[in-house]
Order: sequence, then structure tokens, then C-alpha cells
Amino acid sequence: MVVFLGIPLVIYLVFVISPFIQAMYYSLTNWTGFSAKMDFVGLNNYVKLFQDDIFMKSVGNSIILGIFLPIITIVLSLILASLVTVGGSSRGQIKGLRGSSFYRVVSFFPYVIPAIVVGIIWGAVYDPSSGLLNGLLTGVGLDQFKDFAWLGNESTAMIASMFVIVWGFVGFYMVLFIAGIKGIPAEIFEAARIDGAGRFRTAISITIPLIRDNIQTAYIYMGILALDAFVYMSALNSGGGPNNSTLVMSQQLFSTAFSKGQFGLACAMGVVLAAITLIFAGIVFLVNKLSGGDKDVSL
Repeated sequence: MVVFLGIPLVIYLVFVISPFIQAMYYSLTNWTGFSAKMDFVGLNNYVKLFQDDIFMKSVGNSIILGIFLPIITIVLSLILASLVTVGGSSRGQIKGLRGSSFYRVVSFFPYVIPAIVVGIIWGAVYDPSSGLLNGLLTGVGLDQFKDFAWLGNESTAMIASMFVIVWGFVGFYMVLFIAGIKGIPAEIFEAARIDGAGRFRTAISITIPLIRDNIQTAYIYMGILALDAFVYMSALNSGGGPNNSTLVMSQQLFSTAFSKGQFGLACAMGVVLAAITLIFAGIVFLVNKLSGGDKDVSL
């Protein structure tokens, strides 16, 4: 009992719970991070945060990412996973599109590239003067995109950044959903086909309900990544983009701690980010439960 429960519990308390408690304590001080001296200031750091327009802008940007990135990524991944598993010919054996194995490898490839490398690559693609994207667009006659700054324009910076993150993770979640779909007995799909269900109806009434747990897990993980997004946003727009249009909480936290030496204030930002993340996960669980997560599949 001590070996199998006690030791892992102690390790968890020391390396997971303890840092959270320390961060919460430091958030109530004016610690600079480079001195043992710190004064207790209570909730002053939190008052400063919610009066700081830049931080509130970063909160808004992070929430936008947390809402849209999981939805876009999960939907695209589900569509691709369905196509390469059960989206093939409507006659004969249930199978995916021709060449589905090739599509799996190609789509998963971006995930194996380190995030910072993905950011650097797409930063070069978006380069106004020598980027591949503007070169292709002007090459087909769209001269209005000559020297267009995708990451330097407030109206396109966030969208361009979101596209990079989606591009990097669609393949991973597609493979995750493929594993879930492969676990569904083929007889269920065959019965749906006999009853006249099309591909869309099969996906809505069969596939999604039976891999609901996979989708919920994927949505939470993708949402947590979206609420952070530090590496991607720093690589694409280290300064937070035009008018802070791509600035996220983790970037502002890093800048406050290591550039300004305000670790107490930065810890308060971390606590706020952790609270938003927990609220997000709780909402996902609640929505899944209220939407009938335990209901049986029906055509």
C-alpha cells in the first residue's frame, strides 16, 4: 500500500502540487525573482492585472484561441479520420479512401517537427518580401499581396498564427481519432449502410457518439495548448503582433518575469492562466455530460 500509493502520492505532492502552492504564495508578494527579500502585498498584484489593458488584451487573445483552435482542429481531424477509415467505396468491405496510409503519414509529419521549428518555418513563409506565400499569390496574378505583411497586419496576424497551430496538430488528432474509429466494430457501419445512412449521417450518429471520450480528451488537450501557445506565438510574433493582436498570457507572463523582474506579478498571471484553464476543462466536461455523453448510439 505504501509503495504503490504512498510514494507516488508524495512525488505528486512535491513536484506538482507544491509548485502550484508556491506560485499562489509568490503572487501575493512583490518578489523580484532575483532576491530573497519579498514583501506581502495581498491582492494588489491581481488588482494591477485587471487594470492593465495589455494583460487584459492578452487574456482576450488567449480565450479566442481557446475557443476557436480546438473547434477547428477537432472538426478537421474528425473529417480526415473518417475519410481514411470509413470514407471509401460504399460497396463491399468498409474501408477508407485509396492511399489512406499515405495520407496518415503526410498529415502526421508536421506534429513530429518541434514547435519552435514550425514557427520559424512559417515565419519565413509569411515573410512580406521573400516569403513563399506572397510569391505564390503574386505568381497567380494576385498583385495586391505583393509585400503583404501577414503577421504585421492586425486584421490577419491572429488568423495566420492560428493556421500554423492547426496545421501542426491536425495530423496528430487525426491519428488519435483513427485509433478510436478502428475500435468500432465494422458490423455497426455495415448495418448503418444497409439502413441507408450516408457518410454524413454515419459520422454524426455512429462515429462521433462512439468516440465521444476521445473527442473530449482531445478537446481538453487542444484547449490547454491553445490557452498557452507560447512557443508558436513567440516564434511568429515575439513582440505580440501589431497592437498586441497576437499577444497571449504566457508571453506577457514571460516578459513580466524575465524582462521586468516582477516575478510576483508574473506568478499572479500564472494563477489567472491556471484558473482559466481549469474553468475551460470543467466547461468541456459539463457540456459533454449535458449533451448526453452516456446515451446509446441510435440511427
